[in-house]
Amino acid sequence: MSGTVEVYGAGAARKPCSQRSVPPRSPQGEATRRIMNVRRSAAVLAAVAVFGSAAAPAAFADDASPSPAALPSGLYGKTDPKFDGVFRQSYALLAQSMEGVEPAEKAIDWLTGQQCASGGFAAYRADASAPCDSKTAVDSNSTAAAVQALAGVGHEDKTLKKSVEWLKSVQNTDGGWGYNPGLPTDANSTGIVIGALVAAGENPADVKSKDGKSAYDALPKLVMDCDKDGGAFGLADPKSGKLSPNADATAAGVLGSLGRGLVVEPPKDRDATGSKCAKPDTATQAASNGVGYLLDTLGKTDDHLMSSMPGAKDKPDFGNTADAVLALAAADQKERAKKSAEWLAKNSADWAKQSGPAAYAQLVFAANAAGMDARDFGGADLVKQLNATGPAPRSASKSPTGSASDSDEKKDDGGGVSVWWIIGVGMVAGIGIGFLYSGNRKKQQP
Repeated sequence: MSGTVEVYGAGAARKPCSQRSVPPRSPQGEATRRIMNVRRSAAVLAAVAVFGSAAAPAAFADDASPSPAALPSGLYGKTDPKFDGVFRQSYALLAQSMEGVEPAEKAIDWLTGQQCASGGFAAYRADASAPCDSKTAVDSNSTAAAVQALAGVGHEDKTLKKSVEWLKSVQNTDGGWGYNPGLPTDANSTGIVIGALVAAGENPADVKSKDGKSAYDALPKLVMDCDKDGGAFGLADPKSGKLSPNADATAAGVLGSLGRGLVVEPPKDRDATGSKCAKPDTATQAASNGVGYLLDTLGKTDDHLMSSMPGAKDKPDFGNTADAVLALAAADQKERAKKSAEWLAKNSADWAKQSGPAAYAQLVFAANAAGMDARDFGGADLVKQLNATGPAPRSASKSPTGSASDSDEKKDDGGGVSVWWIIGVGMVAGIGIGFLYSGNRKKQQP
């Protein structure tokens, strides 16, 4: 990709998220701003497929902790942003806007400055003044995350609009999206793009490929067998491409199929009645199948999801559990969403501190969806902790315990909730293994 970097609207009017109107209900569900998160387990599998299980952690380690002086002052987090800079920045800005926090101007300007002239975003560009070219790995996930965040902070200008047009230009013929242009459709990339379209005021059902297909045509085709696989959305094996049931791909598929995203309102007073798993002829049925799979999986693991790295024991997966909270809340599964969110409130503090801004943001999203207070989440003020990972916000008036100045006290933080996933994808892309999980840092479908 070639062109020059264009930065728009540094002084454009921005409205807090709470003052923005929510787009109308789509055919598949209530349309709200949508962002899907990335997942680290698939990246580890991908890296192992390339380097071997022993090489993967060592390969990641060299880029993990650059000198703080090398990082831009407007960026959230202290670790190397090479694989997740735009994503973790977008997560942080969106979570702040949800909580009535006005981010620092330089934080927003850093994000807009990462945009290529085409409208797309790469994971990170160290020299944003240099033109993007054919070597710039622009991707759907970073671009869609940036759209979500900029819409959330009221940055409705050419930056956002050009990104939406770029996303439309790289839609696959089946109606979905892969991680990079030209790669096969997967549930996570399609889900996050749905969220970007909704945030920008578009109806995803009306955004169609040259073959007349929308994202809601693509997602049902990514659902697995009811009897054998419980109706889950699948994750592709890095080598064979064969799908396996995967909880995070399922959470992403459910949210996308419902036209929902991270701004999920708490469910109504009673849980929705589950329907029987059936052939996913529609996005609505695909979502229903996925919800059933999540309920069954969480019921077996004490209200949280598990993950494992190759050669390691299974352990709790905090990020995927937060994803499941959003999916269940969007499907009006109030009780189960609340139980998993309460588990996160009791157990996620160390994980969030280690992982950094995107992790804090993800917990904010889950807390909101479950009807809990993000400023008193298991005794932790997630908003204050998030603010402390980046430049002091212009306003943090909703905080009962702190102010914008609290953000000057930087805490130890990592690069984001998606470190393993994003690093793995970046490594794979860098060595040209495009088909590894169908070119997506998330899950790949047929």
